[in-house]
Amino acid sequence: MNFGQPLNAEQTAAYLRTLPAIRERCSRVHALAQQGKLEYFTYHQEKEADVAAFCIEIMKRDYGTNFASIPPHGRWRHLDAGRPRVEPLIAQWKAVPSPPDEKEITRRLLDLFLVSVLLDAGAGNTWTYHEKESDMNFMRSEGLGVASIKMFEEGFFSGDSSNPHRVDAVGLARITPERTAVAMQVSGSNPMVGIEGRTSLLVNLSNALKANPTYFGPDARPGNLVGFLQSESLPSPSGGRRVHIFSLWTALIEGLAPIWPATRTTLGGVPLGDVWPCHALKASAVNEGDDLVPFHKLTGWITYSLVEPIQKVLGWKVEGMEFMTGLPEYRNGGLLVDFGVLQLKPDAIPTSFYPNPSSGIPRLPPSHPAIVEWRAMTVIELDRIADAIRKNLGLTAAQLTLAQVLESATWKGGREIAKQKRPATGGPPIDIESDGTVF
Repeated sequence: MNFGQPLNAEQTAAYLRTLPAIRERCSRVHALAQQGKLEYFTYHQEKEADVAAFCIEIMKRDYGTNFASIPPHGRWRHLDAGRPRVEPLIAQWKAVPSPPDEKEITRRLLDLFLVSVLLDAGAGNTWTYHEKESDMNFMRSEGLGVASIKMFEEGFFSGDSSNPHRVDAVGLARITPERTAVAMQVSGSNPMVGIEGRTSLLVNLSNALKANPTYFGPDARPGNLVGFLQSESLPSPSGGRRVHIFSLWTALIEGLAPIWPATRTTLGGVPLGDVWPCHALKASAVNEGDDLVPFHKLTGWITYSLVEPIQKVLGWKVEGMEFMTGLPEYRNGGLLVDFGVLQLKPDAIPTSFYPNPSSGIPRLPPSHPAIVEWRAMTVIELDRIADAIRKNLGLTAAQLTLAQVLESATWKGGREIAKQKRPATGGPPIDIESDGTVF
């Protein structure tokens, strides 16, 4: 991005919180990979075709050739793991004598989806959640999703006992690690990683909601984003409203800024959240912050998840979705490593980072420069894989969106290849130390 003259630290910080900055900075890392200049990975472009072919097999297995039926990537799917839960909940709301209108239904769904995503960081390889109603067991994202909707139904996040099906600052402020552990069935024999970090995000969310009434209203609810977005929207020629993705992104990136750990990267006194220095970019850095790469993975995951009820329930059109990126997390990234598109350089990672050397799987913190390279490459490779899939199927980006590719192909593909290669755990080829706030 060329602004004509160098940006100061505050301007760079503002830029790094925008959606276009993610793809632009990750593209810089990808360009170095094409030149063989990454510190930790080698890039094998010729293997992208294998990834695309694997993904297409999964898509055709699950959807046949009815690709238009593929839903977008979002939390809704995990909340419906094993059986529908969201639509029955909406039906329950509509069945009362004075039912809520579409806006209030959407507010409740935004409440639910936002806290559910914040609880969605990696839970580890052993934790499970048992749903008594169905007698089914769930792990990972599905388990966290099913647990979160149960917590929502029981009023876990509400400070108003007469309105349990909502999320507000009062309810969130009462949450403790102990209460969260009980609600998520965590025990010595059923451990979950990152329970403290997960709880901290929710408590911090309470403060963020109170501090940002422009976005979250006087009663400090995530769902009050509906009101802010209405003020940013325009009438749609086909009826309803239309709003740009940048409006939702700005509300989330600014409104949720206080929830991220204080230890994260700052620039010009601005906490940046999920933004990290990339060693490989340092050599070409001219100005402060030139080596920083933004990912904003949880914000992206929230954005994808909130767009769906805004469009599906409220009937609004969210424009500019092409600015959204693929999510740089361990399923999408693991797909690339397991197929050899990205290969760790021999001896790049010291043996001290291999808890079990025989497994060949390193365990690294999110701040490690290898993880930063991996995630940056994942963002751009997801664009490339999506293009390869479309080309193979003869579809346009409008006919098969990136959100649909994430849902039906890459995220699912990353999970399935992991299960094939590591059946005991189904874990990723590179393990990330989860504190419950990044992945």
